[in-house]
Amino acid sequence: MRVAALVKQIPEFESMELGPDGRLRREGLPLEMSAYCRRAVAEGVLVAAQTGGTCTVITLGPPSAEDVLREAIAYGADEGILVSDPAFAGSDTLATARALAATLELTGPYDLVLVGRSSVDADTGQVGPQVAELLDLPFATGVKRLAIAADRRSAEVGLELDDEWVEATVALPAVLSAAERLIDPCKIKDPAVWATVDPARIRRLRARELGAGPWGQAGSPTRVGETRVEQVDRAGIVLEGEVAEQVATLLAHLRDRGALEPGTFSAERDEVVPEPGGDGPIVAVVLEPRRERLVRELLGGAARLGAPIGGRVVAVALEPVDRRLVASWGADEVVTIRGAAAEEDVAPATVAWARETEPWAILTGSTAWGREVASRVAARLGAGLTGDAVGLAVEGGRLVAWKPAFGGSLVAAITASSPVQMATVRPGVLGLSVPRAGRDVPARTIEVQPRGRVTVTSRRREDDIDALAVAEMVIGVGQGVDPSEYGRLDGLMKLLGAELAATRKVTDQGWLPHARQIGITGHAISPRLYLALGTSGKYNHTVGVRSAGTIVAVNLDRQAPIFGFADIGLVADWREVVTEMERQLSAELV
Repeated sequence: MRVAALVKQIPEFESMELGPDGRLRREGLPLEMSAYCRRAVAEGVLVAAQTGGTCTVITLGPPSAEDVLREAIAYGADEGILVSDPAFAGSDTLATARALAATLELTGPYDLVLVGRSSVDADTGQVGPQVAELLDLPFATGVKRLAIAADRRSAEVGLELDDEWVEATVALPAVLSAAERLIDPCKIKDPAVWATVDPARIRRLRARELGAGPWGQAGSPTRVGETRVEQVDRAGIVLEGEVAEQVATLLAHLRDRGALEPGTFSAERDEVVPEPGGDGPIVAVVLEPRRERLVRELLGGAARLGAPIGGRVVAVALEPVDRRLVASWGADEVVTIRGAAAEEDVAPATVAWARETEPWAILTGSTAWGREVASRVAARLGAGLTGDAVGLAVEGGRLVAWKPAFGGSLVAAITASSPVQMATVRPGVLGLSVPRAGRDVPARTIEVQPRGRVTVTSRRREDDIDALAVAEMVIGVGQGVDPSEYGRLDGLMKLLGAELAATRKVTDQGWLPHARQIGITGHAISPRLYLALGTSGKYNHTVGVRSAGTIVAVNLDRQAPIFGFADIGLVADWREVVTEMERQLSAELV
């Protein structure tokens, strides 16, 4: 089989910083292959070896990106292609996908295209499905298990999605994105080894070889506006001595900080869902099945966007819905797409509807499902898409979507120049507005014929993606907490109303579901209180809780890095701390 792996070079995560222009500074920083891309390369090399084929690694970037190709070839890839030209500067995800799709068409055909699930600098997860759409290929994300059929016409995949496990069959050729646990990563970080790679195995392509474009910023429908550095200064208090005294002091600090007071994150917003704004621009929401809370958040958010522009909200559903209920959440009309079996079926129907109605904006959730649907629609419409938005606003009659990047250390205002503006929205950030009165709303149905290239054979919900997204209190466990002792946390979790989270090493062991993983390759959360137990404090985990109101760390090692990220640290055995916290908090309730 001819396999292609698409990779991205990024600054080492710990060294990322912004320049005076608010953009990521790359000059002088150590660069590396993005984490998920390492899995794509390793799997590509394996599949090529198993099938007697070849693995070609492709990257779009400056001349320095040649290093990631050298690393991949040193690992076992057959060749590398560097797509590099000043014309590509300023490429957003769609412009990047167009250049990569053109490269695949020029140098292919390929039987399988592998990509990382997302890049850890921007975390959009959009390029893979956009490439698939531009090449008219099936797509599956979060591949943790991959088996090529004997006839090489299909692949059996196990998909690790947001909070569920999906088994599916995907027709080949296809684009697949690699989950973190698909395979041990390609990782050869010695430049001396890279230097041994024969330069003849690296091909360079310029913009003119891919066609007329437009490329780079000229072909990018999104623009980065105002940026904010989300600097969080932690108190850095470290307590030692008798555990009872440490816990008493801790609870006093938490009361002073308001960390133990019930908040409003998971409650309804104070305002009622706005009434319909009129017959103006359409704000569409594509409803993901089995995500009721997320649907309600998005419809309420869409109604708030529509109010100042005199707009109306159209809910695009895949299954029959209670029209009065979704109207109370914000919908003014319902369009049902009937017959769609996969995301690739939803997208063309949504595109056809959008071309007919010309919506002002299209929103969906920032989930695996929502990212694929939105990415495919944006690629086909040429629309600007902001991924993983944490805030939405209207300025000058245009949509402004606030997007976090670099683990949440930066938040940027993204706008789109395209007629249709799009965003995927992180679950939990919009909150739940008080429902307005329900009413009958207009409805129509669009019939589609499923393409049958992606067939889901089983689906198992392992968790609830909303649990951590809306949690005000979270207890995070690392390898220092044995899973046999998780029961010790039950009493404290009940008293605090807390959810349980974990580091990557915990989920790697299968001790908790992937949906509970916090960090660069997990979730970013913003609870009122985060209590870290048995965690060392590595950056790839702590970056996921940088937006927490108060961080408390418990570790026996006074030199543990976690204390540098915490507001309050306790040098103690986590078991004693948990027992004492439960005792003191329970005593207050008597």
